[in-house]
Amino acid sequence: MKFVSLALGLIMFLAHVDAFGETTVPAAQAQEEERPFQTLVAAVHVHSTMSTGTLTLDQLAERARELGIDAIVLSENFALRYEYGLPPLRGVFKVSRTVPSVSAQSADRFLNEIAAAQMRHPDILFVPGVEVAPHYYWTGSLLTGDLTMHNSQRNLLVVGLTKPEDYGALPAAGNQRSYRHGPGSWANLAPVVLLVPAFWMWRRRPRHAAARRRVTAGILAGAALVLLVNAWPFGFPVFSTYDTDLDYRPYQALIDAVEERGGLVFWSLPEARDHNQFSFGPLGTITVQTAPHPEALLRTTGYSGFGGMYQDTRQVTEPGAGWDQALSEHLAGRRARPVSIGEIAFHAPGQGNIYLHQVLNVLQVRERSPRGILEALRHGRLYAVGEFPPEGVALRLDEFSIMQGMDGQRVQAGDTLLVGESALLRLDVRVRARDGGAVPISLKVIRSGRVVGATTGMTPLSFIHLEEIEKPVTPRFYRVEVKGKYVEILSNPIFVRADGARVSGSSGPRT
Repeated sequence: MKFVSLALGLIMFLAHVDAFGETTVPAAQAQEEERPFQTLVAAVHVHSTMSTGTLTLDQLAERARELGIDAIVLSENFALRYEYGLPPLRGVFKVSRTVPSVSAQSADRFLNEIAAAQMRHPDILFVPGVEVAPHYYWTGSLLTGDLTMHNSQRNLLVVGLTKPEDYGALPAAGNQRSYRHGPGSWANLAPVVLLVPAFWMWRRRPRHAAARRRVTAGILAGAALVLLVNAWPFGFPVFSTYDTDLDYRPYQALIDAVEERGGLVFWSLPEARDHNQFSFGPLGTITVQTAPHPEALLRTTGYSGFGGMYQDTRQVTEPGAGWDQALSEHLAGRRARPVSIGEIAFHAPGQGNIYLHQVLNVLQVRERSPRGILEALRHGRLYAVGEFPPEGVALRLDEFSIMQGMDGQRVQAGDTLLVGESALLRLDVRVRARDGGAVPISLKVIRSGRVVGATTGMTPLSFIHLEEIEKPVTPRFYRVEVKGKYVEILSNPIFVRADGARVSGSSGPRT
């Protein structure tokens, strides 16, 4: 009965748990030889009724059309299955809670529904993606009243996987298709032992009290069956949910798995906070918490990027902070380039005061297709724009470019300019309000983690930054941030290297 009480308490608790490389542009290369870019507006990190959202794909398409949004990058919950088991047979005496997610239905159905919606709404682009919590772990105990679930909201966004088998291979807690089976999982077959006395009591002679023995045998056999069903699928996650010393290993494993399959993976909301406590009387208080984790940008490698703009306090994008440090490591050839994206984390209109158009990404794409969106995301040809709250005064970054000299070729965010032994760089920025009005803003030009140019004024605002580069040319990057009272822009960087320098640290898949 004690276990039953603990299990019921945990069920109540779990019910509350909500659940590609760098483009190098030589100065002499003719721009006309390349495909012209198109501007496309995308909402990234959107949930539909395929997981925990309240709008169908059709309703999302209608809403996007009303708001002038061209594309929706979905981030459906991948495998929201939480389990807690009592030692020593944690895989048998366990309670689990499953929240609607892709793995609970099937990747086939997920991809087919997106394809069907794309056919119905050809003017709105849908990009398949999932939100993955690779690992969570437990500390404490229900018996001592201090049970805590850690990191259930330390998530990664996986985008662009198009084959069902790619999803099944993702190593994540809750994704039963990735579970390990072997000697360590044999303990989950322990309930079979109950069948031995059940069979013996059923077959025992003489027949005295046969009815009572058979009832007992039936209870034992029934208990064995129930426990075996509860222990299914018998295996364990790749990384134990009771191991407290794994650090970022489960997350690196997921990043590597996505990279091997040609997808993109982004750290989601790295500085968001999650802390809740649930009281269950004599069972004690159960805590679910995820601490901000901006250090993830430097503790993992190979990921495509991270959420640099969303509705929360953010410091990792401040000049010289984690993002600039990671970009500097990229310049040194020690890591792939991390791209910054804007995340809306949309589930329902107005839920948490979040609206679909509150955080958007403005991309430069070579083709108007999901493939074009993925290519722009991979190379960082985008900027994020936010309105907090959305009052219809969003900004637009009409230009952010660098050229060598006063009449050289211009390069955009996501590109690299190769310069000679010395050069005069001209950086141009133009910002306006979407409605053409006057909005007070401040603008900063950040070079390799340091602010080298700044201004304030009213939109429309133009700013020119001139800089003489002496030999030897030191690799560097430039990015722009713009802030107003309720509005914000965060660009991706332009890189500058010496002509003939080797570009390393590709952010694309390994070949």
